[in-house]
Amino acid sequence: MRVGLDATPLLGVRTGIGRYTADLLTALAPGPDELVATAFTLRGRGGLVVPPPVAVRARPVPARLLQEAWARGPFPPVELLTGRLDVFHATNFVLPPLRRAGGVVTVHDLAFLRLTSTVSAASARYRALVPRSVRRARVVLTPSRAVADQVREAYAAELGATPVQVVPHGVDPRWRTASPPDAGLRARLGLPPAYVLFVGTLEPRKDLPTLLAAHRRLPDAPPLVLVGPPGWGERVDVSGVVTPGFVGDDDLRRVVAGAAALVLPSRDEGFGLTVLEALAAGTPVVASDLPVLREVGGTAVTYAPVGDVEAFAAALSAVLASPGDPQVRRAQAAPFSWQRSAEGHRAAYALASS
Repeated sequence: MRVGLDATPLLGVRTGIGRYTADLLTALAPGPDELVATAFTLRGRGGLVVPPPVAVRARPVPARLLQEAWARGPFPPVELLTGRLDVFHATNFVLPPLRRAGGVVTVHDLAFLRLTSTVSAASARYRALVPRSVRRARVVLTPSRAVADQVREAYAAELGATPVQVVPHGVDPRWRTASPPDAGLRARLGLPPAYVLFVGTLEPRKDLPTLLAAHRRLPDAPPLVLVGPPGWGERVDVSGVVTPGFVGDDDLRRVVAGAAALVLPSRDEGFGLTVLEALAAGTPVVASDLPVLREVGGTAVTYAPVGDVEAFAAALSAVLASPGDPQVRRAQAAPFSWQRSAEGHRAAYALASS
């Protein structure tokens, strides 16, 4: 079977969807299917790095121009960019028009519908693009049961009889053996010997004001470190906070492994990969009490209500005083693997091609 995948998220700084796409391609590459990666960008195939034996087929067309065309009608079909396909997997919400291939689309979350004021202009366009994608698809994938339920409710008319399948993300096995940063890495990133950590794009949906306010209520807590690329939205006061910016995967694993606690105060999530990776590294986690994060974190995570500063401060204080058993956290993360995720994706491709 010849399967095309949207590899556009691999270009530039890799946020959560970029890491999902990279790890999925790596897990799929040894399998029986012929894989073709494409990118919807003016850069075309330039800069698109994929694991062998994945082929790259792309034409230099601006993504926004393509999305505007796809929002209006069925042209251009994706096969004009990739060549013949049996299945095309839209990894990032937007399933292009298809000539003959079966379509699979991953809908990571519905923040663009549920929290419209927190998303970027690019994500806001999903309000028009995702319903078309769902109608075109033969299979819709979500990373969690919580998002699957939201998709079925929001797009019942567009779905019809189209199945919505839950295929959780995995965790790179290197997280399970990650060691804390040494003195050299701490010096390079400006890390203190002990620290509380946030990892993610600095955007409104992550609700950093709640984390900052909660941390300031704990004067004896280790310093706060915010790791991630700049995002958008109202600026927050990060005075007294360590902000290394974007950190590559190898360094990130060590930074997470060395944290006294990782805190994710998000108002909405599609999966919670950051939580899963921290658990795999044995790091204590405090997170918003969202159904999707309970799917991933189970009882190994300490939860606080969304936006509740006092509750987050209390939860963080409790975790810092009594961090618990790292083996319990690793056991919670153990069932999640990219090999298992790849099997779920292959099953969706087989269904879409039938």
